[in-house]
Amino acid sequence: MKITDHIKNANGKTLFSFEIVPPKKGNNIQELYNNIDPLMEFNPPFIDVTTSREEYVYVEKSGLLDRKLTRMRPGTLGICAAIKHKYEVDTVPHVLCGGFTKEETEYLLVDCQFLGINNVMALRGDAMSHQKYFSPSKGGHEYASQLVAQIQDLNGGKYLHDVVEPENAADFCIGVAGYPEKHLEAPSLQTDLKRLKEKVDAGADYVVTQMFFDNKKYFEFVEAAKKIGINVPIIPGIKPLAVKRHLQILPQVFRIDLPETLINEVSKCKTNKDVRQVGVEFAIAQSKELLAAGVPVLHYYSMGKSSNIKEIAKQVF
Repeated sequence: MKITDHIKNANGKTLFSFEIVPPKKGNNIQELYNNIDPLMEFNPPFIDVTTSREEYVYVEKSGLLDRKLTRMRPGTLGICAAIKHKYEVDTVPHVLCGGFTKEETEYLLVDCQFLGINNVMALRGDAMSHQKYFSPSKGGHEYASQLVAQIQDLNGGKYLHDVVEPENAADFCIGVAGYPEKHLEAPSLQTDLKRLKEKVDAGADYVVTQMFFDNKKYFEFVEAAKKIGINVPIIPGIKPLAVKRHLQILPQVFRIDLPETLINEVSKCKTNKDVRQVGVEFAIAQSKELLAAGVPVLHYYSMGKSSNIKEIAKQVF
């Protein structure tokens, strides 16, 4: 079922969902199941599965270092199919511009269609570790709006190279990312909203936000989006703090602000166990306020760990 249908069928009830990260190459999928199992009691209608773009590793060869391209967390589509089969829940693979040609994207989407996966999250992706700015792969898309347009072409039965097969048209529900505190590369929030509008105009069906810790910024973001004609569901993304280093890492990586009240409470903590509890309590309060406001879904970034998400969900759902 499409994400938008799940939201519609909920009749105003806020749904629970979460995002997982594929295990590193060579790890067993059972570890992933062990973190999904405790969250299934909250009846998530869908689970997002991230993907990672290629990166360089250095392999010693004849006494020299040889630079090779690899993917450290492969298997997003396979994991989606496995989760869908095991738990009978919809899965949402993340599809990136970075690291993929248009042809590779089409192959991936065709495989999704074969497997009955009809929800995708269309993202530009980040720059590679050695790049200062994002650079598209040769033959790939530069912007997420272009990726959305390609997916919509498949929904109309139009494949690459001017091949039209209306009887084999896909029916993808397309999610995109939104940034309540603007994307780190955007010159202003208003400019960033215009980019979001381009993605919606290209065919995006819903938006999931980057993590935020100040609900006021989410509410203002939704209101500003509506003013410029963005009328698709905007799902808030929640990330509970878990370790003290998050005070530095999250603002640096995601260009977000943390509330002073949260900073002060975390700064008082003696151990990461204490930090984790502060993060859980803050996320519960944040979630309850969003729930009272009638958001369509509360979407949690689990980062592969479920125990703190379960504690939050028990108090909210």
